Amino acid sequence: MGPVPVRERRPRLRTEQLAIHSLTTKHRNLEEALEAYSTAGFRYVEPYLPLVKAWLEDGHTVEETRALLDSLGLRIIASSELAVECFHASDVLLPNLRANAENVRLISELGGSAMIVHTDGPELVTPESLDPIARALVDLAEATEETDVDIAVEFNASPVVRSLQSGVRVAEIADHPRVGVLFDTAHYHVTPTKLSDINSDSVKWVKHVHLNDMPNTPADLTHRDFDRVLPGEGVLDLAGIISALERNGYGGFFAIELFNAGLWQLPTKEAARRCYESLLPLCEG
Repeated sequence: MGPVPVRERRPRLRTEQLAIHSLTTKHRNLEEALEAYSTAGFRYVEPYLPLVKAWLEDGHTVEETRALLDSLGLRIIASSELAVECFHASDVLLPNLRANAENVRLISELGGSAMIVHTDGPELVTPESLDPIARALVDLAEATEETDVDIAVEFNASPVVRSLQSGVRVAEIADHPRVGVLFDTAHYHVTPTKLSDINSDSVKWVKHVHLNDMPNTPADLTHRDFDRVLPGEGVLDLAGIISALERNGYGGFFAIELFNAGLWQLPTKEAARRCYESLLPLCEG
């Protein structure tokens, strides 16, 4: 009898890599959302920046917001709000650059390390359309060089950057240490991106990951946002995707992000609990 083959051990998540995006749940305000996430077991959060700004506009300071996070054992890791405009005249580009730079600085003040962005596009999209996007992302990174916040372009949230491959190409053209790609499993599923595309050449540009599952429907007929389901309720090989990312060098956070009508109907704490528990089978031990 020959030797028993040893199964390759797939890398698995650690609970300290888990995070939740605030668009996943419905809530009255930032405080209610954070309390629910902390109670569920999360220690890292990705609040949508307008949620934070509404809290600040209600009279709270950045220092008070950080104190609230600390009191709940939470840390902000990333946020998002605006598109990066790349294909307009300077009277549009400069105000957009200033607004995005202010967002980067706010994320930095809150302790975050990444800002997720999408972009506009030209009337006629060609491979050369990636160049202005790369230049705009570098401009943003250079305008906020006093921070350590990465700029991660979200593929399939742009008329031009439609796949992991095109997102990576933008990062390669930019060639800036703080410019990279957001990897989202829903976008992975509905675009031409393949598991084999998650390799050492691409993963080195991945700055952040959004995690979700997708239903058993044809990928081209599945909505990139509103058909998302909890991990384990769909057909994606999430363990395989996570393994490919981590095997090729990614060691950052995995934030669950859904736009699921069923979750939105639940009380915030119940929705957060279901999200956290759906991630545990993907974790070690």
